Amino acid sequence: MTAERLGVAIAGVTGYTGIELARILSRHPRVDLCFLGGRSKAGEPIEMGAPSLASIVTGTVEELDPDRIARRAQVAFLALPHGAAADVAVPLLDRGLTVIDLSADFRLDDPEVHRIWYGEHTAPQLSGKAVYAMPEINRDRIRGARFLASPGCYPTAATLSLAPLVAEGWVDAGDLIVDSKSGASGAGRSASVANLLAETGEAMHAYNVTRHRHTPEIEMALGMVCGTDVRVTFTPHLVPMSRGILSTAYARPTTRRSAAEFQALYERYYREEPFVRVLPQDRLPDTAHVRGSNFIDIAVRVDERAGGRIIAIAAIDNLVKGASGQAVQAMNIALGIPETTGIDLPPMFP
Repeated sequence: MTAERLGVAIAGVTGYTGIELARILSRHPRVDLCFLGGRSKAGEPIEMGAPSLASIVTGTVEELDPDRIARRAQVAFLALPHGAAADVAVPLLDRGLTVIDLSADFRLDDPEVHRIWYGEHTAPQLSGKAVYAMPEINRDRIRGARFLASPGCYPTAATLSLAPLVAEGWVDAGDLIVDSKSGASGAGRSASVANLLAETGEAMHAYNVTRHRHTPEIEMALGMVCGTDVRVTFTPHLVPMSRGILSTAYARPTTRRSAAEFQALYERYYREEPFVRVLPQDRLPDTAHVRGSNFIDIAVRVDERAGGRIIAIAAIDNLVKGASGQAVQAMNIALGIPETTGIDLPPMFP
């Protein structure tokens, strides 16, 4: 791949993930942001819908016209709601673009599973055609791919926290529990009473218990790692912060092993991964330590009092490693750009 610059389009630029994409790509040395698209804010200057980007990303939000996008761009990121991305992905793929979809429209390989959890697919001809773009478990398939489905935020934290365990068969993959807490930005930018400060500012609650749509995606991703059926009990919670996910997973070991053995497993499994930080035994993940970055911090512990039960904890920024940063990481891999390009900023603290 030569070092020419790429024309890149963002569809859905004034949502949280779209704004994060624009922030990241504005400093990517191989990218020209040549199309900023949206629906509700079409015709407005970008800084009206995304004030944080004022003087950094300029231009007007444009209608999502596939021909106009194709004339300017070689790559398109779709930061659109579920159900809306498929309508845009189809004509862009037909026009030869590399498409990276951040919605859930193309993540699940099995169309019947998609139907159960999301309803009928609006682009059934493309069902199962996108490459699931979690670099740490699917890097080889991402290379050279033209159609990428970027993972969800909860599945990213859950999958990467458990991947070494299921890959080695050290735990029962049919009996996994994942308890995750997310900031309010995970629900998107649309107005909702449930996300008002008065509703969430002094509260924490579980939601979509036993029926959250990320459950089959977690099972699919972990199944890709171990090659067997996986069953997960997944419970998400909304906590009063704007961004971040803390995920705590519990697994039953197939054989009793020491904490040192599990620590060594994680360090070995992720030793080549640029954005995975396996923490030592005297530290635990904290969302404040990954904020604004593409890092995931992971820790593993053994509860000897509970029969050696394994506890795997992970922290990510849901808008970066859980969405836009991971999508740019996948773009880099797909197009032969050094993987960390444009996403190698350290976390913000405090």
